[in-house]
Amino acid sequence: MDPPHNDRLLRAAKGDRVDRPPVWVMRQAGRYLQEFKNVRKKYNFFHICQTPELASKVTLQPLKRFKLDAVIIFSDILVIPQALGMSVEMLPEVGPSFPRPLKIPGDLALLECDVDVDVALGYVYEAISLTCQKLEGRVPCIGFCGAPWTLMCYMIEGRGSQTVSGAKKWLYAYPKESHILLDILTNICIKFLVGQARAGARYLQVFDTLALHLGRDLFVKFAFPCLKKIAAKVKDELKQQDLDVPMCVFSKGTHHCLEMFEDTSYDVVGLDWTVEPAYALQKLPTKTLQGNLDPGALYSSKEDIEVLVKEMVAKFGGGKSKYIANLGHGVYPDCEPENMKAFVDAITAIV
Repeated sequence: MDPPHNDRLLRAAKGDRVDRPPVWVMRQAGRYLQEFKNVRKKYNFFHICQTPELASKVTLQPLKRFKLDAVIIFSDILVIPQALGMSVEMLPEVGPSFPRPLKIPGDLALLECDVDVDVALGYVYEAISLTCQKLEGRVPCIGFCGAPWTLMCYMIEGRGSQTVSGAKKWLYAYPKESHILLDILTNICIKFLVGQARAGARYLQVFDTLALHLGRDLFVKFAFPCLKKIAAKVKDELKQQDLDVPMCVFSKGTHHCLEMFEDTSYDVVGLDWTVEPAYALQKLPTKTLQGNLDPGALYSSKEDIEVLVKEMVAKFGGGKSKYIANLGHGVYPDCEPENMKAFVDAITAIV
């Protein structure tokens, strides 16, 4: 793969020095932008995800507004449960909803575990390829997937949950079946990420946003082995295909296990806003770090956003080596686009 004209993100991910921190934002394409809302009025959420032309269009919308160093393909982590045969709907004011979530271990038999990932999720690959064509090398396109534990939570809870008590019940009451489900999801994640890289994604991120519900023991026993295996296997398969694609893991709320990611194949570790940069730098000396401004900070004035950005970058050592600027979670839906612009502009102004 030829590198994009702006390869700042890729060089930073690999630990090379850059002229300034690269910047992209989780959920940078989506519901806080009026242009996305206009598309959403015409089509339901998953129709956009499953229609390459629409997904590509939405992916590129923030690049027209902001001086970003990458785009992230517009999709959703729950396309994997859909590929396994589960129905997922996006309900107004509710979010994702599973009409028939997994309730007991016997429900695992209902999953289409022999699914051909490249066929079932080929529309994501098409969206990435189309987006790369439209980008014409301007910036890299990011591919992603949800982590097995986070996917398991949604598949069992049936929707967002404040406690994920149903999924945690499985870990305690049905540990064997929990490992079986996590293994199924891990193997699909590996195939899906490799397919996205083949389609043109130059950077891959694994989102474990519900890891914050796990203490260290459960995280070590159930979630972390999946994350480690995904990076190792994806890297190995991509190497065999002469593809060199940096990988990032975003495991929210697992500061108590941060040092464990040092011994993985991830190039980058994303940090949520509760993690102090100095602590992360100590625990992950060889990794590039990504993050981690509180998304709520974008409610501040533009002047305060600039100050907060400068403080954040300074804490990460100035941002010209082994650092990628981002928020500590996805941009909130009621964020003012002009404040998002202030965040991005504050990063791009760093010299």
